[in-house]
Amino acid sequence: MLINIEMPKMGESLTEGTVLEWKVKVGDTIEKDQTLLEIATDKVDSEIPSPVTGKVVEITGEVNQTYDVGTVIARIETDVDAESTAGGGSGTPKTEASAGKESASIPSSTSTPTPTPAQVTPTSEPKASGPPVTDNRFYSPAVRKIAHAENISMGELASVSGTGKKGRVTKKDMDTYLRTRGTQKASTPVTVVQRETLPSSGLAEKFAASADIMEMDNMRRRIAQHMRQSLDTAAHVYTVSECDMSRIMNFIASNGEGFKTKHSHSLTVTHFITYAVRDALVKFPLVNASLDGTKIIKHRAINVGIAVAVKDGLVVPPVRNAENLNLVGISKAVSEIVRKSRNKQLMPDDLQGATFSITNFGVFGSLAGYPIINQPNVAILGVGVIKKRPVVIEMDGTDAIAIRQICHLTLGFDHRLIDGAMGSSFLETVVENLENFDLDGII
Repeated sequence: MLINIEMPKMGESLTEGTVLEWKVKVGDTIEKDQTLLEIATDKVDSEIPSPVTGKVVEITGEVNQTYDVGTVIARIETDVDAESTAGGGSGTPKTEASAGKESASIPSSTSTPTPTPAQVTPTSEPKASGPPVTDNRFYSPAVRKIAHAENISMGELASVSGTGKKGRVTKKDMDTYLRTRGTQKASTPVTVVQRETLPSSGLAEKFAASADIMEMDNMRRRIAQHMRQSLDTAAHVYTVSECDMSRIMNFIASNGEGFKTKHSHSLTVTHFITYAVRDALVKFPLVNASLDGTKIIKHRAINVGIAVAVKDGLVVPPVRNAENLNLVGISKAVSEIVRKSRNKQLMPDDLQGATFSITNFGVFGSLAGYPIINQPNVAILGVGVIKKRPVVIEMDGTDAIAIRQICHLTLGFDHRLIDGAMGSSFLETVVENLENFDLDGII
């Protein structure tokens, strides 16, 4: 039978995706769960596994083109029963009379760190026709038949309000929806989405003969748009402080191996900084806020975004509800989002909801920096490299020179909401939390 591979719905608010790279070509044999292609959304790049074992017979999704959710981008020929693949059947082969064209789509669940194989649902036979299902609702054959007849896409069907048990869509719901939507069938498939382009100054044409010109990839384009939008939105102001990290660095050196043995992940400076920031945000809730015009949104949850460098860019997934986590919990959460980021296992929803962000450019050797605020946050902390330096300290009432491990912390904040006094006080609280960190009982 023939399986349609459709542009998956990768997040609750996402309606489109861009084909970045096909990992297969027409004629290739592919195994179930083998990577089929890589797609990009406005939030993240993701590798998409094949829902079935079979042969790739057609690829219709062009690289660097953007398609609506539900658009067919490839077809695979397979002997696998679609109902069995979707988990809804007995796994027995279909009879010749019931075999036909099927559709596959990738569910939007984020409950596992690895990509989930696509579900398969019938689309061409009246008995089980219609678009694929990407939410958790069951669609009856009658509903799928109507959806198929009216050219209702997967994403559109998922938006239909259901009045049946557990929110199921009934035939009556479909009739009601069609009266509002209109019953005219679409005469053409979903068209390619035209992406917004960044303004051009004409330099590329000027230097075309003397320079190599290349197009930004999807991630770089998203970063460029996001950074420009932030600079155009927030009134950026910066304050910088030194922080003595000697106690924490010595603790990690002495206890890091034992911590890793017990908790199965390494203990890093970022974990301590995230914890110290969390405590400071509790004390200064406006630094954990967002602005919407003249309205101040004071977030109840503290979701600390951690900037993670990935190939050709970066992502900022948040540690959610950090106010409820101890240091071990924060270390586990940070380690997990770093792992998922670097293995391309993030879902778009994993990147939403940060209320404050941390970027550690010190891991690349930078002494200090002035990061751009991650919208819609009102502040961001930049962490510089930790270096041994001679500093003046007080010992027994007298000054002395000692070697200490020092780093520079930079707070970028939005002056529309945060004044210099609050910004400086917040940063000094972070410094105090780090220099006086309670190291007892961590292991």
